[in-house]
Amino acid sequence: MTSSTRTVVQELRDNPRASVLIIGGGINGVGTFRDLALQGIDVALVERGDYCQGASGASSHMIHGGIRYLENGEFRLVRESVIERNALMKIAPHYVKPLQTTIPIYTTFSGILSAPLRFLTHKQGKQVERGAVLIKAGLTMYDFFSRDGGNVPRHSFVGRKKALAAMPELRKDIKYAATYFDASVHNPERLTLDVLRDGQIANPAARAANYVSAVGTTDDGVLLRDELTGETFGFQADVVVNATGAWTDGTNAALGTETLFMGGTKGSHIVLDHPELLKACNGTEIFFEHVDGRIVLIYPMGDRVLVGTTDIDVDVEEQAVCTDEEIDYFFELIGHVFPDIAVSKDDIVYSFSGVRPLPRHDDTQPGFVSRDYRIEKRQEKVGDRQVTTLSLVGGKWTTFRALSEHLADDTLAALGAPRKTSTAGVAIGGGKDFPTDDDAERTWIRSAVRPGFDEARVDVLLTRYGTRAKDVIEYLAEGPDRMFNSTKELSTRELAYMVEHEQIGHLIDVLIRRTSLAFRGLVSEELLSELAGTLAPLLGWDAARSASEIELAENVLAEAHRVEVKSLIA
Repeated sequence: MTSSTRTVVQELRDNPRASVLIIGGGINGVGTFRDLALQGIDVALVERGDYCQGASGASSHMIHGGIRYLENGEFRLVRESVIERNALMKIAPHYVKPLQTTIPIYTTFSGILSAPLRFLTHKQGKQVERGAVLIKAGLTMYDFFSRDGGNVPRHSFVGRKKALAAMPELRKDIKYAATYFDASVHNPERLTLDVLRDGQIANPAARAANYVSAVGTTDDGVLLRDELTGETFGFQADVVVNATGAWTDGTNAALGTETLFMGGTKGSHIVLDHPELLKACNGTEIFFEHVDGRIVLIYPMGDRVLVGTTDIDVDVEEQAVCTDEEIDYFFELIGHVFPDIAVSKDDIVYSFSGVRPLPRHDDTQPGFVSRDYRIEKRQEKVGDRQVTTLSLVGGKWTTFRALSEHLADDTLAALGAPRKTSTAGVAIGGGKDFPTDDDAERTWIRSAVRPGFDEARVDVLLTRYGTRAKDVIEYLAEGPDRMFNSTKELSTRELAYMVEHEQIGHLIDVLIRRTSLAFRGLVSEELLSELAGTLAPLLGWDAARSASEIELAENVLAEAHRVEVKSLIA
């Protein structure tokens, strides 16, 4: 099965009709696409940029129950989140892993009186640090929500001596350290692609295309624009699902209806190449309350450290970028926990920002805005036809499967179609039969080695694709291949596989969303040149287009991610 972007766009143009049109290719739109495809529904999805390019790709890389939502009284959301967290570790173990998390605590009783006020009013009030008693109560309740189907250990508390023995660089006035487990998703972009691929395999009639936007209406329905060519065409559907996140109101306006559903906030992160800080974390995420009451994190990921996040009201029409002020804030919070570790801007290899798809919240402080979701259903005139529109308001990464099932159920009800199957417990892509421990993983890697592939190469492919790496290896073995000179993580034929199966529209897609090379600060001038040279014949680029793709990649990395591309040559 092939799914190159231009092939699918031509299919949409040639057959401009589907039962359902999903607008938005973040994880919730893609999850709904998969669910409906599994029901045998004729569904089409369009995404104005690349899949997982917006908020879905700018997350804190956590799959979590949301312990802090307990303070907001969002018990339903916490329960659903914990259930889905546990499930994702089972159905997507290639990308979702248990994450040990430590909370450093500096007081015993602080916050006991202010917490009920926050719970009742959803206002911060005077900042009072949460102490051990309050955190213990929260973690005990969190464990209670995790009791059914739980596959992570319960929380534990240690005193100052044991805390400093485990992490000597912590502040010396620490009194306790609480440890509990959530989960991480190191490759949210690839998980999104896996979910999409599952939908395409489940129903070959289902169509999804990136770099196609919904820009208005015509007599033929929704007016779609091919963002790579500028060409437009009409598309009809009985149900239109608006899953464009923070841009939901703008999408509705393009379709002819003014709404005021959204009030997103910006969250930024930085990625550090800092061995001393990485060692200080001792393999555990540090999750804590900063001096302003914001819950923040210091998160070791491989040989890098992720630091975040902020929560700032923004204009969604402006590009979300990590500012100097936010970086200063991140350095302050690192110093709050590890006062003797020096960090500078030279240690930053990548930064990213996204706009959370939060509901309109007026005077409510961003930290207290609900992370739950709702679905707004309306009957609208789109072109010359009455159409059911479903607008998704809110949602979080962890609950995407349950949310997608809810959104699919509402869609099925509008169509008068039955649900044939559930996605609960269904393995996602390369998570099927994924090795369950390190020994099993090494055995899998050895079994997949064949002429032309050493264990290191298979390991990279297993990390990138899960057990679908076997299909990739078969593809690579069927034609001439050459490893890149600028990285040992890519080859010319693997890039051809991505073009054929993963809808690459721009060179930058490979760096940020098909691999983690940009995230880890591994982009060089040589890599850009090799990528452009390999992609050109595959995508029909001439010399001018190749040069513009390199320039675009450099601009995106510089403007959106504060990355200056350097040469590997000394």
